[in-house]
Amino acid sequence: MTSLKFIAMPTEEAEAYRAGAPDAYGQAPERVLSNGWGNPCRHCLKMIPEGAPMLILAHRPFPRLDPYAETGPIFLCADPCERHPESEPPAYLRFDALMKAYLENDRIHYGTGEVIPPEAVAAKAAALLQDPANAYVHVRSGRNNCYQFRVERG
Repeated sequence: MTSLKFIAMPTEEAEAYRAGAPDAYGQAPERVLSNGWGNPCRHCLKMIPEGAPMLILAHRPFPRLDPYAETGPIFLCADPCERHPESEPPAYLRFDALMKAYLENDRIHYGTGEVIPPEAVAAKAAALLQDPANAYVHVRSGRNNCYQFRVERG
């Protein structure tokens, strides 16, 4: 099986949002309290505890604008948290995940998108990354299409 890296939001980016940097739509992140069950932080890749302050913002996990650069809502711990280690898949996934492979030019590799159960994320990512044309994989919510994290070859 291909060695994998599970890539959370970079710490520098999370810190910028916490300091009020504008999101992908040019707006300041919203500060709210977590409901505790459906608010995974994209930096620590853990559920934000109920009642804890969190940020909601529009995120575009691509290096530039183009027709394939999807933007959507994400959650982030409002207080500093430790970035998820790249060596292990996040434990918070409880629902189906939408997985898509992307080419080196950040375009979707057509035919790779699939909704799978959470326990199959690592195996599916490894299978997608066996194809040398695929540069990386995005894991998104299978229910709401929200970006979760990126997977690359380790």
